[in-house]
Amino acid sequence: MNQSRTTSNEILDFLRQTDTCTVSNAIESFDVRMRNEGYIHRGVQCMFAELPAVAGYAVTGRIRTTVPPVLRNLCYYNTPEWWDYVAGVPGPKVIVLCDDDDAPGVGAFFGEIHMEISKALGCVGYVSNGSIRDVPALKAERFPCFAGGVSPSHAYAHIVEFGERIEIGSLKIATGDLLHGDCHGVQKIPLEIADALPERVSQVSNREAELINLCRSAGFSLDKLKAMLAAANTLQPFVEQDRVVEKNGS
Repeated sequence: MNQSRTTSNEILDFLRQTDTCTVSNAIESFDVRMRNEGYIHRGVQCMFAELPAVAGYAVTGRIRTTVPPVLRNLCYYNTPEWWDYVAGVPGPKVIVLCDDDDAPGVGAFFGEIHMEISKALGCVGYVSNGSIRDVPALKAERFPCFAGGVSPSHAYAHIVEFGERIEIGSLKIATGDLLHGDCHGVQKIPLEIADALPERVSQVSNREAELINLCRSAGFSLDKLKAMLAAANTLQPFVEQDRVVEKNGS
C-alpha cells in the first residue's frame, strides 16, 4: 500500500483542469521513468470522453465474474470488508479493479448501485479491465469510468481480494498511487514530482504554443521550424537542469 505520501489539493485541482497528454509530456521531461511506462497501454478505454479529467488515489482489488463466489447467492455489492477498506483510504479515491478471469468482462461488477456507494465513500472514478453496466445512469451522474467494455449482467461478479498491487494494461497500480485520467486514458503521476508539474506544464505548453504559432503563421518555413526544434532540443535542457540540481543538492 502506498499511502505514505500524498499531494496537495492544489495539485489535484491542477490535474483535473489539465489533459493527460500535456501532463504526460511534462512527466517525460523529468526523466523519472521510461516513456513507454506509467500509463495503461491496452484493454481499457475512457467510457465517457466528454467528461473532464479526473484525479485521485487508487483503491485496488481483484474481481471475477465467470464463476460463483464461495458463498452462494451473495449479492454482488454485499461485500462489507471491501467497503470498509475503501472507506479507510484517504480521498479523493479511484476504485481500480483487475478482472482476473481468462475472459475479462463477462459480467460487470460496477454499475449504478456500486457507483452510488462509491460516491458516498468519497470515490471520484472507476478503472477496470472488466466491464461496466447501467451506462446511462453512470453517464447522467458524470462519473468517470475507464473499462474494457460493457455488459448487461453482473453475472457472478464478486471481489476476490483487495489491497494488493495489481496490473492492468501493463501498468502496476497499488493503493495510494495517484492516478490521472481523461478521454485519452489513465496514467500514474509520480508523487515525487507532482508538486513541480504546474510550472513544468507551463514551460512545455509555452514551447508547444510557439511551435503551433509558427506553423500557422504566414512566415512559416522549414528553416525556421528546424531552428525552433533545435533550440528546444526536445526538452532536453529540462532534464539536464534537473540532474544538475540533484547533483548540487546531494
